[in-house]
Amino acid sequence: MFEALGLNPTTESVYLAVLELPSADLEELAQHLDLDRDRLLDALDDLAQMSLLHRPLAGPEPVRPIDPEVGLAALLARQQAEVARRHQEIEESRAAFATLLAARAEQQPRPSEPGVDRLVGIDAIRYRLRQLAETCTWEACSLMPGGAQSESSLAASRPLDAEAINRGVRLRTVYLDSVRNDPATRDYAQWLGKLGSEVRTAPTLPLRMLIVDRQYALVPVNPDNTAAKALMISGTGIVSALVALFNGVWREATPFGAPRPRDDNGLSVQERQVLRLLGEGHTDEVIARRLGVSVRTARRVAANLLARLGARSRFQAGVLAVARSWIDPGDFN
Repeated sequence: MFEALGLNPTTESVYLAVLELPSADLEELAQHLDLDRDRLLDALDDLAQMSLLHRPLAGPEPVRPIDPEVGLAALLARQQAEVARRHQEIEESRAAFATLLAARAEQQPRPSEPGVDRLVGIDAIRYRLRQLAETCTWEACSLMPGGAQSESSLAASRPLDAEAINRGVRLRTVYLDSVRNDPATRDYAQWLGKLGSEVRTAPTLPLRMLIVDRQYALVPVNPDNTAAKALMISGTGIVSALVALFNGVWREATPFGAPRPRDDNGLSVQERQVLRLLGEGHTDEVIARRLGVSVRTARRVAANLLARLGARSRFQAGVLAVARSWIDPGDFN
């Protein structure tokens, strides 16, 4: 019944017996369960470590169970936090996978290798972007981290996007939430929407990339310097993995123009991401870079969250957020 929470059959039976017989001492519990003393003590140790009961160190005193509503709820919260952490690790691994492929191709270039074309310099990258835009037949998907887009980048993209939309190409673009506060990028996103393009925003993005017709993908070799070098990938397996990554981000992103939703605790998706990053011990500088905001803004959001939680440290903020169900697996699905 409680295996998903980490209780094995023996530990579960001991826990249920303690609840049923709260005044029983160790000998009575062993007799009731038909367990030898060593197995009973091992199970009680496990339950005590899970914060499901208080057990005496010795003597005939009864084992005292912690209120199940409190103990099991805390255990469930810890398991949910672990699920959320593992899911986040998987998503980050997907992004790291794409980055690793790019770095490996850069370190060990093989001219005869099919499916990978190395581009050096912003001019070469823009030339290939133009080629992809002109040959795209039905869909172009983009992740655009880095916050506000530069005027030159927006100017270069405008005629290509307009021409693609006129040809019936479905454009799906995800920016960072922070672009909603940048007039130039906000106007560009609104312009795309008026032409029929689909634009969404997310609190963080794994990497910059463009996927065309689910056959070609353009990714930077170094996510921190996207203008230096990039790879155009056409291998079916790699592109399929990147499409899956994009679709996962797209499902959780907020349509541009719609208010950023807040949960029952009054938290935005961005604030939940900040809580996760705080719990992982990241600095204000890292949080700012992930969100595409200034360090000052990141520091203000973090300080506000710590104050609301009554936390004394970043790690404690993450723990308290999980315990209060401010963070749950649904934040990362």
